[in-house]
Amino acid sequence: MSEKKQRFLTVAPFKCTWNEDLRFREAGRGCIAFEAFAQNDVTLVFREQVGSHNYHYKMDNSPNYTIILGSHRNRRLKIEVNGQTVVDIAGVGLCCSSSFQSYWISIYDGLISIGEGRYPFQNMVGQWLDSKPNFSVQYIGLSSWDKHVGYKNITILPLTQHHTSLWSQVGCKEYQVESGKEFAILDINNDGLGKWELPNFLESWDFSDVMFIVGAERKIVPAHKVILNAYGDFSTNSSSENVINLPATTYPVLHALLEYIYSGQTKVVESQFDSLRDLSVQFQVLSLIKRCNEISDRFKTERKLFDSGMKVEILSSTCEVQQSGLFPLEEPAVVGKLKRFLSNGEHSDVNIYVEGHGLVARSHKLILSMWSTPFAKMFTGGMVESKSADVTFRDVSSEAFSAMLHFMYSGELEIEKDKMDSLLIPLILLADQFEIIFLQQECCKCLLECISEDTVCPILVAIASLPSCKVVEETCKRKISMHFDYCTTASTDFVQLDEATFRDILQHVDMTVTSEEKVLDAILMWSMQASEICGWLAVDELLNSLTPEELFGNRLPSFDNLLPLVRFPLMPSHLLEKLEKSKLGDHILIFGQLVKEAVQHCSAGSKLIGKDQNLRCQHRRSSFKELQYMCDGDNNGVIYFSGTSYGEHQWINPVLSKKIAVTASSPTCRYTDPKALVSRLYQHTSFAGPRIEDGRSWTWWMVDVGQDHQLMCNYYTFRHDGSTNFPRSWAFQGSMDGENWTNLRVHENDHTVCRPGQFASWPVLGPNSLLPFRFFRIILAAPTSGESNNWNLCICFIELYGYFH
Repeated sequence: MSEKKQRFLTVAPFKCTWNEDLRFREAGRGCIAFEAFAQNDVTLVFREQVGSHNYHYKMDNSPNYTIILGSHRNRRLKIEVNGQTVVDIAGVGLCCSSSFQSYWISIYDGLISIGEGRYPFQNMVGQWLDSKPNFSVQYIGLSSWDKHVGYKNITILPLTQHHTSLWSQVGCKEYQVESGKEFAILDINNDGLGKWELPNFLESWDFSDVMFIVGAERKIVPAHKVILNAYGDFSTNSSSENVINLPATTYPVLHALLEYIYSGQTKVVESQFDSLRDLSVQFQVLSLIKRCNEISDRFKTERKLFDSGMKVEILSSTCEVQQSGLFPLEEPAVVGKLKRFLSNGEHSDVNIYVEGHGLVARSHKLILSMWSTPFAKMFTGGMVESKSADVTFRDVSSEAFSAMLHFMYSGELEIEKDKMDSLLIPLILLADQFEIIFLQQECCKCLLECISEDTVCPILVAIASLPSCKVVEETCKRKISMHFDYCTTASTDFVQLDEATFRDILQHVDMTVTSEEKVLDAILMWSMQASEICGWLAVDELLNSLTPEELFGNRLPSFDNLLPLVRFPLMPSHLLEKLEKSKLGDHILIFGQLVKEAVQHCSAGSKLIGKDQNLRCQHRRSSFKELQYMCDGDNNGVIYFSGTSYGEHQWINPVLSKKIAVTASSPTCRYTDPKALVSRLYQHTSFAGPRIEDGRSWTWWMVDVGQDHQLMCNYYTFRHDGSTNFPRSWAFQGSMDGENWTNLRVHENDHTVCRPGQFASWPVLGPNSLLPFRFFRIILAAPTSGESNNWNLCICFIELYGYFH
């Protein structure tokens, strides 16, 4: 038999191909796997509607997600939302012009995942979570940029609980190209693919605890109490509560009832329709009663609704809009009953215990198995748990386990706000252990909201090994790299990171650090697994009594691998001289070599040879300029620097040149003049008046250093005007958004300012001095010393110092 020629679709430059069949079954949720052949810019567009014949994503004004593999001549991976770039990361060699390569892209409620290979959720290369997700994107366009792109073997998959039952279909199907078509679209349906989906338990003996005896032939039909009673009332008055006799009901009618409950849809012939409705009334299956009544009303007005011998399809109004992906009828009443069954143990068949805590819940093997393949195998694979009504789990949090169970019964993550920080990590670990995909996704969303400079290291340590948390992992790495000084001096949590993760942070394109000495200190602390913050001088001192092997232990090889990531040539010459004479250089060969090379480079002013050496001579992309406080009223601060257009020309008032913005708690007027606060001239009367908010007075002056700028502030100065309303209690604060404020220095009963026209300056101490902010303000916390107008903040000059970006 001759081999069939493989067809594929070629998209010409600046074109986009659409197909009505190329869409997710459920809007906002789905996965596309495909192969592509291109030099660059393999581009997929996700829209709410099919694009036109002349469509191109660069001219699209409607809501869309655009994903570009191999942008910028095959060097970048980009995600655009409505034409705006939201992700632009390194993605070298994603495209291939010599052969077709496999890719996959999934979208789940704004969580976009991208990877290489034939199997989704393996070999992930990027992930991003949209904070304002588009739940309506459904149609997929195949596009290009300035080169032809070939596409073939396009597969549309739904996102379900049990992904692996779907992903296995990608590699084992033969793609048959229909006559007249250029490529094949394989749409793998969800129905019946997951062994543990609810429809597959229809009339199944697995976990069954009740049976129907139906018709004159007394046919036995198994079922599950927890499912039946969630959707209706199947309590019996018979002597055996596990048997329901229906001698007057035929099997096809009962089957239709159960099929509707288990799958959300069924079909019956006209002669059985009334019997089905009567049976639904008998067992109070309210959703089915409602649908039957609606069909009956239509039948009264449309006599031809039932064609002779044809079946009538009865479809639940909610079966196509699923909350959790497991239960076909996601009505509040159903979810409420399931939660009640978990709470009171009704119809339960397994008792869940946690060692050291005791009974956590009286649960249902069927519900647990529907959510979790490990649970299903535990209860059906001949293990001890499959024959026992009691199951005990060890080394898990009972609170987290309880939260996981509640999610499995409601499809919602219900954690009290004050317990969120303590429960999320153990909960996501449980979700990973039991392969509960939707719970993993919900936990990831919550974790992204919880990430701060103080929590980012413990979160990253906990989730770094979990493939399902790729978006959280990348966000944490970027957060640490952008706040490197703070994260490596506020605590030693970062030393628990594994070497690969720590290396990724040190090499991150957004790495932001005030000096290379900070990088050296962090590598030393990580290598010695320090329990306290220390610098290289302290480590050097330890080498008087310890060998490198004793000091760094099994991380000594890692220290040698990480040390070249310090850009020694960027260090000042006086520091390099100290390092050259240090014991670190004497005892650790590579340390001495790197410092010696840096000294030679600085003294000769020549470039080092080699790619890696040249990289060590380059300033980091997110470097800061140090603006150091020297004396009151000097010209070294950020505001003065902004007035020179960041060192480009002579000083002019930065408010007038719109380099910075100044606002006050009271409206602008003659004596509340923003430009006067940053002028170099003394103002006898300059104040901000109080504003009433939430029933109390607030008075402040605020400085915005600019949208594209940030400052790690370690000193600030202000000058009092000519009044005697001296401030006594106030706070100096920083913010990134102008709404959420962090105290940088708090003054209580401070009598420093005691003369009209006086300058006063204070350092900002502690880890907060290493946090970058865009907005800064001085805010009164109590009345001033004046006898009148004592809520006026009388300042005529302000200046800020630190590391400016």
